[in-house]
Amino acid sequence: MPPGAMDRLIEYFTHHTLLASAAVVVAIVVAVYEMRTRGQNVAAISPQDLIRLMNQGALLIDLRSQEQFAAGHVAGARQMTGEQILKGADTLKKYKEKVVVIYDDTGSLSASARRQLTAQGFTKAFNLRGGLAAWRSENLPLSKDPARKSQSA
Repeated sequence: MPPGAMDRLIEYFTHHTLLASAAVVVAIVVAVYEMRTRGQNVAAISPQDLIRLMNQGALLIDLRSQEQFAAGHVAGARQMTGEQILKGADTLKKYKEKVVVIYDDTGSLSASARRQLTAQGFTKAFNLRGGLAAWRSENLPLSKDPARKSQSA
């Protein structure tokens, strides 16, 4: 800083307390927003990342309706409802330390479900960024094998 700059900054803060306080509050809000956004993006994976995790034995959970699931889903996925996710600690307890990837049509519902599983103690929960729409946009295959019930998880 140039000489005297600190003195001018202090003088500015003392003369414009409200404006300076507002600037500090805005800076804090922006920092918190950025940290939350980065945290959510870390938990959202691309279709290519999903393929890698599938090859490593990840559990895939499809949150779409039974009809949508039957029409086509990622191979090896299990269809579950949002209510089953809320009880995930019970139905999926053996997967708490394993990789779990959740998806829906667009990725909006699955992000919320991932946060719910994380709150229940799942340490490696992810959601598919963009949902099944992103999977389809990369021309990746869909399976139409019979639904695998979550109770057999």
